[in-house]
Amino acid sequence: MLYHLFYPLAGSIKLFNVFKYLTFRSIYAMITALLLCFIIGPWVIRKLEALQARQVIRTDGPESHLKKQGTPTMGGVLILTAIVVPTLLWADLTNVYIWLTLFIVVGYGAIGFVDDYKKVVEKNPKGLSPRQKMFWQILLASVVGIILFTMPGFSEELFFPFFKRIHPDLWIFYIPFATLVIVGASNAVNLTDGLDGLAIGPVAINAATYLLFCYIAGNARLSAYLQIPYVPGTGELAVLCGAMVGAGLGFLWYNSYPAEVFMGDVGSLSLGGALGTLAVLTKQEMLLVIVGGVFVIEALSVIFQVGSYKYRGKRIFRMAPIHHHFELKGVAEPKIIVRFWIITIILALVAISTLKLR
Repeated sequence: MLYHLFYPLAGSIKLFNVFKYLTFRSIYAMITALLLCFIIGPWVIRKLEALQARQVIRTDGPESHLKKQGTPTMGGVLILTAIVVPTLLWADLTNVYIWLTLFIVVGYGAIGFVDDYKKVVEKNPKGLSPRQKMFWQILLASVVGIILFTMPGFSEELFFPFFKRIHPDLWIFYIPFATLVIVGASNAVNLTDGLDGLAIGPVAINAATYLLFCYIAGNARLSAYLQIPYVPGTGELAVLCGAMVGAGLGFLWYNSYPAEVFMGDVGSLSLGGALGTLAVLTKQEMLLVIVGGVFVIEALSVIFQVGSYKYRGKRIFRMAPIHHHFELKGVAEPKIIVRFWIITIILALVAISTLKLR
């Protein structure tokens, strides 16, 4: 909105010329999101407490978690607000990629909200069934995949980090592939959200990494020089990524150990879906395996644990996801969280290094 309001005035007032720069708008989307969290965060937490939207702790989990019983949850509504509002203020709203990403952010947020509301407000322990959640996630992600497949000029090729000449054309199979990336990323972040600040820290780091890749993918000269796919228009997604970073840092203010509020499914599903969508739109789907390595490991730990117990009758980990395994081994929660952040930073640097290793 601010972009459309002030940029047309640049011809008469030179100051407004700054609105054409993605760097300027990305930075201020980040600052706006951060300030929004600081301003409305306490109010949102009070409203969640008034709704009795309190976390229910599993009795079969680590004993240290029992003290978290009653902590407000569904704080993801704060994250969504801090992403959507700054994006609408600072982004070019004629850009289709902005709307596709917001479609997933809001849509997945709605799925998580309904599930959380049923569980913590209506006291229905089942919430949405796994089948219902998966159905809606697949449906929304498929819509994005179909739109991209039918969009003139959008490539269905798959690109790999480190290998500049390997890019198979998936043709119509790109639709289920894009769906898998978005749904998989969403659920991986959801599984990671088990400790105070464990998920939101890596999400912010991932968003900052994709901010860089969005900017480069949308710039013809930079993308050609660095030999990554040029996707016209994706540069505008840097603004949304900036809002995600600011929202992540702002929410971490309240979610850091010991947490005042949890994000719930409304936050984790939407954030993971956003990362998956950014990866698809920038043609950096395989890069998400690297930069989102913590999320991948968390998801794989659950898959291996379930598979091992089902077919061998034995557990691989003391408890899955893997962060609970370390807790049960006696590692302090804050140490696990910070170490996972450090790993994410290292993986982000490795992902960025692929720009010169192609």
